[in-house]
Amino acid sequence: MEVEPPPENYHGDPSAPGGLGYFHLRLLGPAASLLLLRSDRLYSLSFSRRQGHRLRLLASPASRHLSRRRRELLLSTSGCVLRFTHYFSCPDAVRVNGQPLHSGGGPADLAVGDEVSLLLLGARYGFVAEKFVSCERGEKAAGLREEVLVLKAESLRKRLRAISESHDPLSFFGGPHCLTGDSADAEVKKERQGDGFLCLDNPINPVPQNFPKEITEEKLLREECNLDKDKLEHHSEVADNDPVESSQRSKGYNNGSVEHHTEGCYSDGSKIFLNRLTGIRPDIRAEEHSEVTLPQLLHPIGSLLRVFITTFTSDICWFLDYCNIPQHLPVTIACHNKERCWSASRESRMAAPFVNHPNVLLVYPQFPEVIAFGKDRKKQGVACHHPKLIVLQREDSMRVIITSANLVPRQWHLITNTVWWQDFPCRTSPDYSAIFSAVEEPKSDFAVQLVSFIGSLINEVPSQAYWINEIAKYNFEGAGGYLVASVPGLYMPSPCYLESNYCLSEKHILHTKSAHKMFLGSVQTSVVGLSHRFHIPSDAGSQLKALSLFLGKCRENMHGTTEVILKRNTNIPADANAVSVLVGDLDKFSEEDSVQLGFLPREVAKWVSPLGDLGLFRFSAFIYPREALEAAFGVTNTKVQLLLYVAKGPEFSQISALICDEHLPPLCSLVTSLKRSHGLWRLEEVLSQFKWPETLETDFVYSASSIGTSINPQFIANFASATGKRSNHDFDSEESDPEWGCWTAGHERNKPSISLLFPTIERVKSAACGVQLSRYLLSLPEKTWQILGSTGIFHDAIPHPHDRIGHPMHVKVAQRRFQSRRGGHSFGWTYCGSHNFSPAAWGQPLRPPPKANPTEVTRAASSGPRLHICNYELGIILIVPPPGMSKVSGGKHGIDNITLPFVIPAPRYQHSDRPATPLAMQEAMAEACIPQSNDFSEETDEEIPDEDDEHVVELSDCCPEDKEEEKIYAETLWGQVYSSQSQGKDS
Repeated sequence: MEVEPPPENYHGDPSAPGGLGYFHLRLLGPAASLLLLRSDRLYSLSFSRRQGHRLRLLASPASRHLSRRRRELLLSTSGCVLRFTHYFSCPDAVRVNGQPLHSGGGPADLAVGDEVSLLLLGARYGFVAEKFVSCERGEKAAGLREEVLVLKAESLRKRLRAISESHDPLSFFGGPHCLTGDSADAEVKKERQGDGFLCLDNPINPVPQNFPKEITEEKLLREECNLDKDKLEHHSEVADNDPVESSQRSKGYNNGSVEHHTEGCYSDGSKIFLNRLTGIRPDIRAEEHSEVTLPQLLHPIGSLLRVFITTFTSDICWFLDYCNIPQHLPVTIACHNKERCWSASRESRMAAPFVNHPNVLLVYPQFPEVIAFGKDRKKQGVACHHPKLIVLQREDSMRVIITSANLVPRQWHLITNTVWWQDFPCRTSPDYSAIFSAVEEPKSDFAVQLVSFIGSLINEVPSQAYWINEIAKYNFEGAGGYLVASVPGLYMPSPCYLESNYCLSEKHILHTKSAHKMFLGSVQTSVVGLSHRFHIPSDAGSQLKALSLFLGKCRENMHGTTEVILKRNTNIPADANAVSVLVGDLDKFSEEDSVQLGFLPREVAKWVSPLGDLGLFRFSAFIYPREALEAAFGVTNTKVQLLLYVAKGPEFSQISALICDEHLPPLCSLVTSLKRSHGLWRLEEVLSQFKWPETLETDFVYSASSIGTSINPQFIANFASATGKRSNHDFDSEESDPEWGCWTAGHERNKPSISLLFPTIERVKSAACGVQLSRYLLSLPEKTWQILGSTGIFHDAIPHPHDRIGHPMHVKVAQRRFQSRRGGHSFGWTYCGSHNFSPAAWGQPLRPPPKANPTEVTRAASSGPRLHICNYELGIILIVPPPGMSKVSGGKHGIDNITLPFVIPAPRYQHSDRPATPLAMQEAMAEACIPQSNDFSEETDEEIPDEDDEHVVELSDCCPEDKEEEKIYAETLWGQVYSSQSQGKDS
């Protein structure tokens, strides 16, 4: 049913709520011009071929008649309500907030923050309703003066634009174009009569210059609607609110020769900054220097060599246009895709869909099987690729940026996000030892953590392995903070250094004593082909006896492991990198008097062999004897764990000279595979360097836009304990008690350790953009609220500084603050980054469950506690150490100089307060009669709930089994080994 348009004689009632005022519409696209609409006028949008294929906005007096042709798109006003009506037949011709409006008429009421995009002649145009400024009733003189000022400002803006687009701008200052005095007043008078038009010559995706004129608009609309919906296109975006920059960008947009006139920015890594919001123009003050835009962070764009970006959601086209990325610049963007990230196909790991930017590569990091539900990749886990990292490489420096904002316009322009960055100088020559710093030196591990995290994202994209080499060229010793990363997986505690007697050698088995100072780390892998070895050959019985004899004589170390021998198999045609795993008497080892267990997995051998053959690294190995026996006798079908120890090789000091492009993918795999602490364990690794005095604590807060479903007192206690939280010693317990002094779930129930900051529903409803902008930004399940609502842990999240109140926050910030008794000196630590407060982000600690089978208990106990992490995440911790301790990291100006994006102390929820849960926001939208879409998952640029209500991870669910491809690989190698042995006997 077609809705009637506003009456032709419509005239907004100045006495209506809101009175006379002005709507601010911001054009979308590179030229972010500002349009002012009077609230007592009727406007139409139409297409003009005479004006050079432009969409124009016509302002007409209320009494003027608009023809049917000129009212295909109408903007009518009533007080502070802006109503949008269209009459296009194509359902995709008009979109509001990315959702198509029904064809055949409207109207649709637009709220502040709503985005509208229009499809005309193959090009999309758009604008966002930025705000409404009211001329209050009862002060006609003041309102009239404001009206005149606004009109004069609009006239001046038009004049400045005409000057900037003129081929002879000087003529405006001496010729008839120059307006002064009475002529300016006449221009204002003409504007008040209403017969002007404002052009939206600013398409989001411009129409090609050779576009056939004979094609009708209706036909184009039909063709546009039939495009592949998976095709990447320019979406509605919001540009920077800098009028000077906007006028400069509007010229030359179509030929790609736009230049940004933004200044750069500086940070020593000791502070947290905020993104600059569109429409907020604070006075010159200290807070303004704590805000930054995305173009400022990339400035100067011309000196960039390459860029690496990670994000959850993305609008790549907006980023390329808004930041004016040159077509030749290599840009790698790691982003989330629910199909590609879970695909087992290596071909799914990357895509290059941009014809005009051939050097832009999209990477989709893989999620391991071990985090899938029920060990079945079809039952995908709750994981997401969630970090927000930007690395900018230049000849003289490398800038590392860690933010909470995804690569989408809303989060950089309408929503508060944190930004941390620091520039690091270039070295005179690459230093590879810096990316392999010893495990006992966490104070200088910024490069190690950075290269390990990036390596985990690009490991399956060999063409991107050069990033490992590039990072080695820069000096990160002056880093202002510690990187804290989460990488999906199931983790055991990293084993201590173990002295080994044998290491892998290219030509023969090498007996050598390892040195502690050479140790670089360990890799958790497995032995493949063991079951095949002891079940198929005719002499399986004798081999089992020999294996039992050797393992019975072996000396187990303090971790319950024993050393095995690694041997290069250069005579196996199926894989030139094959590595055998042997068991024998280590005191008088001979290859003839040994038993081969199996092989290293193909994915491990392909980097172990080339790096070992070069002499750059030494590899030794350990297994759990009981696991090997159980697998050999068929007691279990799970993988046999193998701990691969990595040390510096004899040629490690010459790595810069020996490393070639072909060695970079193996090097990347090694860097990625080395065991690092992630999530909660990394948090504990960093903060345990300091002793935090419990009695001096003043604040412990965590503000996040998403709080997980699985949050309970146990997880909160695990998080608090990882940060150094300790309990007062119980008199009933003894120091020998393993939990003596630890912060437990019982302590958490009695006295919550952390204040969780989350906005109330009333705060969200009163925001400038209402509930709509927060609906897909905030996530706090009703289940979590029901569990923790009565504990007093929740506090209202009030934005800071004051001018950000009314704008949603997407920050993930934690701080624990202490106050010294002497001199009032404050100290502590601050975290900012991408981690929401959830087990999916930080990791869920798992302990071996009780089993009826004692063998399984023993096997599980050999692994000890584990950490189950679902998400990729990244953040930074800035530390101001307690008095008396050397200052080894960030916070160079004290913790009080780190400005938080929210008010501290935060007010505790009152009895009537309710958080902005999805259910509360749905009810608020229904109360306000706001239409709700049930299928918005692909359109939203914000967060999604990251946990499943019913899923509980158990250790028994996480015991990996041999994959089918690994079995085929091992069987092929065994077949060629047997063939080689037979030929040797015959000869």
